Amino acid sequence: MNIQAILSKCDHTLLAVDATWEQIKAICDDGIKYQTASVCIPASFVSKAKEYAGGRLKICTVIGFPNGYSTTAAKCFEASDAVKNGADEIDMVINVGWLKDKRYSDILNEINAVKKSCEGRLLKVIIETCLLTDEEKIKMCEIVSESDADYIKTSTGFSTGGATFEDIELFAKHITNGKKIKAAGGISSLDDAEKFISLGASRLGTSRVVKAVKAMENGI
Repeated sequence: MNIQAILSKCDHTLLAVDATWEQIKAICDDGIKYQTASVCIPASFVSKAKEYAGGRLKICTVIGFPNGYSTTAAKCFEASDAVKNGADEIDMVINVGWLKDKRYSDILNEINAVKKSCEGRLLKVIIETCLLTDEEKIKMCEIVSESDADYIKTSTGFSTGGATFEDIELFAKHITNGKKIKAAGGISSLDDAEKFISLGASRLGTSRVVKAVKAMENGI
């Protein structure tokens, strides 16, 4: 797979607690230059980034992030606010405790409520795979497949682990109804990125792929 094909599937990401506008602007510049799928940034920067990018780049943000245990109403407000500020895509975190308690209907209803608040924008559902059993991962594949969301996503990148090849293989076996897969967290090289894509990921949440391409260009 050529490098541009990989870049076109990357959500170029900066979600650090201490992220500044200068850093956000820099990843927007990278996203535009390297034609990434989007930049994934904190909600407080969405409006400014949308104006700065001027339609040259999709803006993605996160809600219920990173712990997922805010109320459904709060998540819906966050999604509506993000859309109002210009977000093109929303990545939401599920309530992992609800999954552990087998509150499957509540999770499905929340996903659908958030999707409605997205007003037609893409919704990716972060399930935080590092905290789940394989049985729970499969159950979330079933719930996301049944839901109105567009993607299932592995990780926030803020818990105990990120995407693994095994999890993407598992998702690919159990996700249905045209839902897509996003691998995120710990994707550190072009080789990793290509393998995640070959296993079934349509999107990659990463900052390191663009850095790897820059290093190649600079002969590092």
